[in-house]
Amino acid sequence: PIPISFAVLLLPFVRMACCFPLKLAEPELIVGKPKMKIGFVGAGMMANALAEGFVTKGLCAREDITMSDAFPAALEKAKQKGFKITTDNKKLTADNEVVFLSVKPQVVNAVLGEVKAGWSPSKLLVSICAGVSIKTFQDTLGPVKVARVMPNTPAMVGAGASAISMSKECGTADADLAKRLMEGVGLAVVVEEKHLDAVTGVSGSGPAYIYMVIEAMSDAGVKQGLPRDVATGLAAQTVLGSAQMVISTKTHPAVLKEQVTSPGGTTIAAVAALEETGLRRAMIAAVEAATEKSKELGKPKL
Repeated sequence: PIPISFAVLLLPFVRMACCFPLKLAEPELIVGKPKMKIGFVGAGMMANALAEGFVTKGLCAREDITMSDAFPAALEKAKQKGFKITTDNKKLTADNEVVFLSVKPQVVNAVLGEVKAGWSPSKLLVSICAGVSIKTFQDTLGPVKVARVMPNTPAMVGAGASAISMSKECGTADADLAKRLMEGVGLAVVVEEKHLDAVTGVSGSGPAYIYMVIEAMSDAGVKQGLPRDVATGLAAQTVLGSAQMVISTKTHPAVLKEQVTSPGGTTIAAVAALEETGLRRAMIAAVEAATEKSKELGKPKL
């Protein structure tokens, strides 16, 4: 035990500590992540979703994100969210270490012409432009570091699925950075560029397939007498919960399906109806169609 006389001596210092509480470090310093400046050429919904994800995950500060866009309304929206804005793509490129290209494929070449003057070998270009190959960027900018990303719209609620392909100029640190950034809005995996068309078919276009499943289940519930909001809520939560089961348990979907399917029960009757009407066949055809369309869009225009 501390002697009473010593405790009395300590009392003024205790009071002083109470008056001047310890100031905690900023979250960025606590997690030990370096500050980085990120620019977005194109300030659409996906760019805003990514930027918000980066800030939420502590990957960069809000004031370290700059956005440019051809539409004043998009810039005003970005400004209201606390991001810096500009209409000068050359300056945006010069001022940021990581530059996201989030524009329509048909304007990519024009944008590359604007950013070329501000480019340096140390910068990382991250493209979320659908169907635009790494070669397209390097034909204009030279052998620069490129991360080509295929995200999907659930990134807007932090539940996206993104695939990333890195150019050969990128090192391990560049791949780690690109993956860490995209993990700010959901799952991120690194794949070879040749697989990005298939990624488009599975996850890029995939949300539309699942929305159709939810809509069909909701319609069926309404047909059986359920109120629309109840039917839609139950269908959406069932899809969400089932997906979480696959992710959390790392169990094959077929095994999880069997766990719900009792002999002679309601589920096996429903599964038989789905097989008879071709759900599996329809899903495979949808992924194949989207994959082939992605390949077609990626071909150089003559």
